[in-house]
Amino acid sequence: MPPRVPPCTEAPPACEVPHFAPVRVRGAHRQLHRLVRHRRRAVAAGLAVTAAALVAAGPQPGAGASDTRQTRGHPVTEPVRERHGTGTRPVAAPVRIADAATVRLLSPGDRVDIVAAGDGGTGDASVIARGVRVTKVPEPVGGTTAADGALVVISVPRATAHRLAGAGATTRLAVTLC
Repeated sequence: MPPRVPPCTEAPPACEVPHFAPVRVRGAHRQLHRLVRHRRRAVAAGLAVTAAALVAAGPQPGAGASDTRQTRGHPVTEPVRERHGTGTRPVAAPVRIADAATVRLLSPGDRVDIVAAGDGGTGDASVIARGVRVTKVPEPVGGTTAADGALVVISVPRATAHRLAGAGATTRLAVTLC
């Protein structure tokens, strides 16, 4: 039996690789210099191409975004829900104060508390709005009497405006200057 030769040890003899002149691309040197000189344009072009590719790809379902329909930059397909913080944004609320003479003491910019008087004169009163700003004191319209009270416009959060409207319909309102 002939001796076993390990596999892959029988390689052909080495041959010489002929010497080649270096390969030169004409104009590449100038293009590289131009690219370096105008690198701002090159970076901007690269960023524009990257942004276009990202927009074209769009959001992928399950790629980390919990709701792809509300991804920034894409149109909302559902009605916009009211944010939690919108109840604190001030709105102008007209309020009829029972004592017209008290309203004549007010001017725009004053801070007042709005108080709802209890029924029957039992002394029950509750403060509905604290430290709200008076925005306007309209002139009384002809035909209104002092018994009708007077109107004052105040700036309050939306939720407080709703409470004021409800209280104004059921009780007499008064103001105290802060």
